[in-house]
Amino acid sequence: MILIVTPNPALDLTYTVPDFRPHTGHRVTEVAAQAGGKGVNVARVLAALGRPALTVLPLGGPTGTAVRTDLDACALPYRAVPIAGETRRTVAVVDRTDATLLNEPGPALTGPEWAALRAEVAALLPSAGVLVLSGSLPPGLPRDAYAELVTLARTHGVPTVLDADGPALTAALAAGPTVVKPNATELRAATDLADVPAAAAALRAAGAGTVIASLGPDGLFALTPDGAWRCAPPTAVTGNPTGAGDSAVAAIAAGLLGGATWPAVLPDAVALSAATVLAPRAGRFDPDAYHRFRSTTTARAVARPAG
Repeated sequence: MILIVTPNPALDLTYTVPDFRPHTGHRVTEVAAQAGGKGVNVARVLAALGRPALTVLPLGGPTGTAVRTDLDACALPYRAVPIAGETRRTVAVVDRTDATLLNEPGPALTGPEWAALRAEVAALLPSAGVLVLSGSLPPGLPRDAYAELVTLARTHGVPTVLDADGPALTAALAAGPTVVKPNATELRAATDLADVPAAAAALRAAGAGTVIASLGPDGLFALTPDGAWRCAPPTAVTGNPTGAGDSAVAAIAAGLLGGATWPAVLPDAVALSAATVLAPRAGRFDPDAYHRFRSTTTARAVARPAG
């Protein structure tokens, strides 16, 4: 079972606006709402792949109730930790080629609420094969909150996949996460290095086991204890990129659970990401495109960065 922690879930609202332009009025052609947050997106993809997953998330207020309702309707297994604050919302405005995101910060978690969430994770870890830590930390949590969970997972011998940025990422490195998956912007912010291989090497030197960097249309760069690889989609795709990185995390977690090699995992992650861009909402992917991309995507070994 893959255990997923989503400390800052959301109700995701998607507005379709075919010719979106800032600073003017628009008519929305379609509105969709679903339970969201990066970890929930990961869980949706794993469910579609037939992989067992369980999400732990704090929920509160009417928006939290709406998130519960959607999770139940979609039969996504979860454990909710009740909180006093109101679960946040996010808005994605999707046009013909891209998306504009508006992310609320989320409710502050109190000390007892964080302790309850941590205790829920501790109780579930003995039955987990992989722990995924995904998304931003809500206000009120210590910057080393993910580090605490990585350390907890290590005591149970459970590998971890961390998808976070800023202090939540850098503070967790010393705890030794098995995999971290920053995008290019997050990688540069964490290291002050523009060169992707050098920046990945810096994160490994700080404690990460494997660094898999999302490079948008250029695919992934992976620096692992066994080597370095690049993997790109076979063709350029346009659409809604929201959740593409979460699909890559789902593939990485599934690969760890199944003991797959990185040259096998990376093409799966790239194919899922590209197929997600072609889907209308985060946490979904075009299955035909996924299988088509997967059959023609390969990972290419490259030289490890010096140092």
